[in-house]
Amino acid sequence: MSDTLTALRSQDSTKPTTTTPTPATATATTADHTCDNAGIPKVATAAAPGGAAVPKAARYNKQSMEYMVRSAIAGGAAGCAAKTLIAPLDRVKILFQASNPQFLKYTGSWTGFLLATKEIRRTDGMMGLFRGHSATLLRIFPYAAVKFVAYEQVRHLLIRTPAHETSWRRFMSGSLAGVTSVFCTYPLEVIRVRLAFETRAEYRHASLTSVVRHIYAEPHTSYPLLGGFSNFYRGFSPTVLGMLPYAGMSFLTHDIVGDWLRTPAIAKYTVKSTVPSPTSAGPGGKKQKAVLKAWAELAAGGFAGMASQTVSYPLEVIRRRMQVGGARGETRFPGIFETAMTIARERGVRGFFVGLSIGYVKVIPMVATSFFVYERMKILLDIA
Repeated sequence: MSDTLTALRSQDSTKPTTTTPTPATATATTADHTCDNAGIPKVATAAAPGGAAVPKAARYNKQSMEYMVRSAIAGGAAGCAAKTLIAPLDRVKILFQASNPQFLKYTGSWTGFLLATKEIRRTDGMMGLFRGHSATLLRIFPYAAVKFVAYEQVRHLLIRTPAHETSWRRFMSGSLAGVTSVFCTYPLEVIRVRLAFETRAEYRHASLTSVVRHIYAEPHTSYPLLGGFSNFYRGFSPTVLGMLPYAGMSFLTHDIVGDWLRTPAIAKYTVKSTVPSPTSAGPGGKKQKAVLKAWAELAAGGFAGMASQTVSYPLEVIRRRMQVGGARGETRFPGIFETAMTIARERGVRGFFVGLSIGYVKVIPMVATSFFVYERMKILLDIA
């Protein structure tokens, strides 16, 4: 009998032992090996200290195609929403900037803007205020998509640690992003401006294709080797020069105001009560920005629009004047400095700021809407 008991104990000691995993262990094991639909590893959300979830942005490498595609969709949607909001203001501003003969009498006052709007509605109907908007949307989606994607990528390269969060790096990130987007979409901008500028009866119902053919057939002097295609890059040089301060100041101001709105002293009024907190750190020690409330995000974008518009407006006036040269009946097309001298001779220093008040009314809500929609789309697309 004793021999039998001894044999049974020997068999039990040779069996493998199994343990039931605790919930924390099981969760961590599962999270460590999960991937999203694109095959990109996700972070172990349950293993974060204190039980807090790791921000969703950590799931994607910012230089991956998945992240760039989602960022492009968010940026394109933001650009379209912003431009649609201010399309009527944009048309009147272009008419003022380019000194359209029919609308010169309305420039210089708020009542002039209202009278110009009334004139457009009388001659072309309500849709006249949206003339050229189809070309705007065709241009703005790729423009905004490229701009925000380029900004995310350049910022990722220039600002790798919290120590790199300097003003000039933020400014350069925005400037390079803006120039990149202009390179890709400038011909569509020329077509849009021409559609918005034309008020002559024979051009009021001109189609997009007819305007393209007309621009192509105009005399070309800027880039002879490109032939008629060079006409679609009139005013390109002042555009690039204006984009450097405009985009740089826009992103810089948005970041600075956003950081101030996230300071602990006022965070309870400006930050949504969600993780991460205003001081939480993400992967690699980088600070994860808290999500601002709607009004705070709009305020940050509004200040960004005001600052960027102020520093770049003179170059924008020069660019508009160069873009509509053919529509004004001009047979030769002067360069940047000659155009600037012409504006100064005709209207003095004030000529470089014609329509600036309308520019503020247009740009402040436009940039505010753009940043707001972009940040919210990033949350929706799981890359915030």
